Amino acid sequence: MEVANELMVRGIVVGVFQENCWVVGNRRTGEAICIDPGDQPAEILALAKDMGVTIKYIANSHAHIDHVMGVHGVHAATGAKFLLHRADLDLLRNGWKGTAARFGLDVSQGPPDPDQFVAHDDIVEVDGLRLRCIETPGHTPGSVSFYAEEGMLFSGDTLFRGSIGRTDLPGGSMDHEMNSICERLLVLPEETVVLPGHMEQTTVAFEKKHNPFVLEWMRRGTDSPPWPRQ
Repeated sequence: MEVANELMVRGIVVGVFQENCWVVGNRRTGEAICIDPGDQPAEILALAKDMGVTIKYIANSHAHIDHVMGVHGVHAATGAKFLLHRADLDLLRNGWKGTAARFGLDVSQGPPDPDQFVAHDDIVEVDGLRLRCIETPGHTPGSVSFYAEEGMLFSGDTLFRGSIGRTDLPGGSMDHEMNSICERLLVLPEETVVLPGHMEQTTVAFEKKHNPFVLEWMRRGTDSPPWPRQ
């Protein structure tokens, strides 16, 4: 995907959990942000090299194992600052270990502690690229999404095409997740392209009109949705 001529977005599906890692960079400046390096850091670094960009930040939507097992390798190779919401710190430190052993993953490649925490409305910026952090708890307590005004939303595991992230794992909350989706993501411009942590891309307009979880949530609620009814 290319946006406004200067921005480039490339995705790579990594690991046994088939997670979408995104590299978004500026063609003119050569600086980039890597979102959710879940595994296979060598392949992620090769993608960045092919794009002609240098990763300056690693911005994680949350700290589940399928999103963090590539952080160590990318962090060590690039010196990029690793960003995460503070509410997912315990999950980052401890949540992946048992699952890694069961799937035969290399526990020595576990993620480092964050270099910096992000919170709602923080700006993650490199030369020629700005992403706004949107707190979207529900899938995990510290789940966030990243929004670029050029019309892209990196939704992690909060919002998928026609679906949502699971909320039955420790720290999950259906109420929090649906509020995050309806009050913070689906109020973005309808043409916004949603680039999720798994499966294919979608748009805000499509999810407002067709996502069964959103439609059911709005049907059950007594309040009007935060966007005009069609």
